[in-house]
Amino acid sequence: MKLALIGYGKMGRMIGQLAPEYGFTLHACLDLGDDFAKAAGADVAIEFTAPEAAPANIETLAAMKLPAVIGTTGWLEHMDRVRSVVEQNGTSLVWSPNFSVGVNVFVRLVREAARLLADEPEYGAWAWEIHHDTKKDAPSGTLIKLVDEMKAAGYRRSIDVSSNRAGRHPGTHDIGFDSAADTITLRHAARSREGFARGALKAAQWLVENHNTKHGVFEFSDVLFTKR
Repeated sequence: MKLALIGYGKMGRMIGQLAPEYGFTLHACLDLGDDFAKAAGADVAIEFTAPEAAPANIETLAAMKLPAVIGTTGWLEHMDRVRSVVEQNGTSLVWSPNFSVGVNVFVRLVREAARLLADEPEYGAWAWEIHHDTKKDAPSGTLIKLVDEMKAAGYRRSIDVSSNRAGRHPGTHDIGFDSAADTITLRHAARSREGFARGALKAAQWLVENHNTKHGVFEFSDVLFTKR
């Protein structure tokens, strides 16, 4: 399987190193300003760039009929535009605020906790995250997703949300519920970017394997949990 990398920063380089374990050969590596024609002939693309670049990158990949995994965060206000162009071109896309398998399991655990506590008014809630000081969006896409899932599960009370940016921290997310009687804290802590890279490659495999039957916009949770 031929893989095109759109964005060759720290994440792109790690994905390139791990790609052979997932059956991929590196077909093209594109960085800022490179010609997308270099990606022609690939089976799938993985995009990790910047929020301001992602929507146009997705449109270009869709026009090329190239299935894509999008790991960039901070662009979801353009989702309607992205969904439309992907569907019009009959191609497929997997996006996620976080491609860690562990984080996606964590999201499900948080949603279930919120559902169980939705009708327990004595429990207040908070959501917090920390990332490295070069991460551009705050709060993170993952924290926004967690809070959205809590609300979707029926937790209607206020959720205090906060973020920190410092050093080279790969990412920690905390969700807490507190009452006069006790505190429940759920935490996911990433040790490195490797988990994100492996998840993106897993999603790319899924797109290639299902290119004849899966079209449209999917989340990484569709890749992980559809058959569960």
